[in-house]
Amino acid sequence: MGRMPKKKSLTVHRVLVLLLAYIMLAVSGGVVASVLLVPGVFAANNAAKAVIPSLKVENVDFDVTSLPQKSIMYANDGKTVIATFYNQNRIVVPLSKISKTMQQAVVAREDRRFWTHAGIDVQGVMRAFVQTYMLRNSQQGGSSLTQQYVKNVLLMQAIEDDDSIAQYHATEDTIARKVREMLISVQMEKKYTKPEILQGYLNIAQFGVNTYGVETAAQRYFGVSAADLNVVQSATIAAITKNPNKYDPLIEANLEESQNQRNTVLKLMLQEQYISQKQYDEAVNTPLKDTLNPQSVNVGCQDTGDYAFFCDFVVHRIQNSKEFGKTRAERSKLLQEGGLKIVTTLDVDANAQMMEAARNAIPANDSSGMEIAMASVKPGTGEVLGFGLNRYYDATSAADSDPTKSGQNFAVDLADGGGSGWTIGSSWKPINLIAWMEAGHSINDNLQTTTLYPTTDFACSNYTGGADSWSVQNALGSGTVNPESPFLGLVRSHNTTQASMGTILKLCKVADTATEVGYHDAATGETIDKTAQYTPSMMIGSVNVSPLTMASIFAVYASNGVQCNPIALKKVTDKDGKDLKVPSANCHQAVDKDIIQTLAYTLNQGVVRSDGAGFAFQLNNGRKSFGKTGTSDDLAISAGSFIPNQIATFAVAGDAQNPYANRIANMTINGVYESVWDGSMIPAPAVRNFLNAYADKKQLPIDNDYGTPVSKYTTSGKYYGIGGREYSVPQSTTNNNSQNGTTTNNGQGQTTTNGQQNQTNNGGTTNTTPGTENNGQNQDQSQNNGGQTNSGQ
Repeated sequence: MGRMPKKKSLTVHRVLVLLLAYIMLAVSGGVVASVLLVPGVFAANNAAKAVIPSLKVENVDFDVTSLPQKSIMYANDGKTVIATFYNQNRIVVPLSKISKTMQQAVVAREDRRFWTHAGIDVQGVMRAFVQTYMLRNSQQGGSSLTQQYVKNVLLMQAIEDDDSIAQYHATEDTIARKVREMLISVQMEKKYTKPEILQGYLNIAQFGVNTYGVETAAQRYFGVSAADLNVVQSATIAAITKNPNKYDPLIEANLEESQNQRNTVLKLMLQEQYISQKQYDEAVNTPLKDTLNPQSVNVGCQDTGDYAFFCDFVVHRIQNSKEFGKTRAERSKLLQEGGLKIVTTLDVDANAQMMEAARNAIPANDSSGMEIAMASVKPGTGEVLGFGLNRYYDATSAADSDPTKSGQNFAVDLADGGGSGWTIGSSWKPINLIAWMEAGHSINDNLQTTTLYPTTDFACSNYTGGADSWSVQNALGSGTVNPESPFLGLVRSHNTTQASMGTILKLCKVADTATEVGYHDAATGETIDKTAQYTPSMMIGSVNVSPLTMASIFAVYASNGVQCNPIALKKVTDKDGKDLKVPSANCHQAVDKDIIQTLAYTLNQGVVRSDGAGFAFQLNNGRKSFGKTGTSDDLAISAGSFIPNQIATFAVAGDAQNPYANRIANMTINGVYESVWDGSMIPAPAVRNFLNAYADKKQLPIDNDYGTPVSKYTTSGKYYGIGGREYSVPQSTTNNNSQNGTTTNNGQGQTTTNGQQNQTNNGGTTNTTPGTENNGQNQDQSQNNGGQTNSGQ
């Protein structure tokens, strides 16, 4: 910050020179003709006339439309206000939208000769000069409305430029400042009409604590627009600007003095014959407190309740989007000062119901300290409908000591104000099945499985594997089912079958499919092939991903394969009503419809079959249900589901910030103790309860035709050995599949599964217990993926 300049001493000579400048400027405006009779001043006046027209103030825009204005964020209905943003709380309105009494009140208070002078009120200036500097009385103003407008613009410009020297000069208590304002005021009167100058003043002046412009003041104090202000309200607002902090009537200590100042304005209005004696008498006898109707103004996302997490997401999207400026600083300034109308994608019903579902699943003050984060997307559009978190938004330092509060939205990516992502376990597995079908395979192919896979079997152009092996088994150490189909591998959520699929597809194909449906790392934004998670264990969900990204992927499953980038903005208009370009969802057909229908069929079978892992997703009213759970060992549990073409939702629970230190196992959550928690226990019921509530609220149609498998992907399968190698066809298998939930055997009898006996029958029942988390300890011993890797149902 620069050093403040020293105030110059007021010598007799300087006083005379400045006084002459006052008179010179006044005369040049043609206001006081009598001064022209003074010969010495007459000469000065002629010189001033020659000089003044060339005076300029560079880099300052005095156009009222260029004033900083607050931006307003709305829900997707364009009416429900989520939040406001501003550096100066202001709404600019034309003079035609400001009541006549308000115009009269401010003229009476600030500059009663406004309509007749040429920018400088010479009588006022002379009176103020004599009272202040010659008689040494209390400081007098004497500034015209035009001068005050100039002062406010110069100060505002200095603040925007972060120029401390300019701020000092715009407010310093010196004659030099007054002369500068007078010079500019003369120019203002040459360029703008009186109504334009009055309009500018009424929109820029401060009318209370953080209240700028008459429209904002009218709404804040009385809950009306400036066009509807009556005599009492107008006088109250006009009185404030002399000392915005001292006369703000919403400050209890100011009430008495605010009323006195209001009555002073009323008296001035009476003197100028703007109001009648009757109006005056009625007004001064009205207690100011009785006239107030205070309206709260929430600034930013902090005090917007359960809209706050979504609000914060939108702010990050604006700050990160090049559509709103070249730099982050430009984008932030546009949000704070650009007078934007921001219509978001937020569905207030979805957001409220998700918040309720999240907090019902894990209360904010639960002793476990676990978090749950949910996100919903509208399929085929990319529109983010809302979030559900069991925390209360607080971006202040108070959240550091209160575990029920958070300033981070763990449902979104790090760049959007979230965390570094969650591991989702088996919720990843539908991506594998899409990749399988895209490679031309049937979901009823028979795969040889094992519990130890050479990493070289997963090798492809950009994954070399290694000399090590990946140890993997199904839930709770239950070994493997050998052979098993990709269909049953997803229905039962078996890890070893996913591993076998990976050895045949290779990691490059699975990575391509993940990118195709919209997967990216939550911390880096990178596709899976560019992350440390690009190892065989990604087949069972050892990834870092946000619930929002997963909700958008499930939206691909819900929209016949249309992939859209998640978007938060529907429409943004600037202060002139001009539409600004917003980030595109870039919706496109990413996956073949037949593949998606077959996948949806499989997900539904996981819900309805007795050996299915998705039983917790069953929706009300006979609505066909789809879903996939996941358990990343004891780090996180997850679940995703959708209503076709209507909504897709994903939820994750665990410790978002330190899952390794606070594992979700052997603990009581929401009054229930479990040694092992899985995706069917907390996230799936939360998603199901939300979708039921949302469907009822919105009266969503029931589409039970969605999820019809296509024969080319359900034909009798081939037999594949690990890595695609040949192996002898066994006499019996557990690969059973039918569309109506009853099953058909490809074989009969018993099959040996890693030393265990799995009994099958013609009904297709296996020893897999319904509802059991199909997960296990999975260790990848390769150099690229050391340590423990966890996955599950």
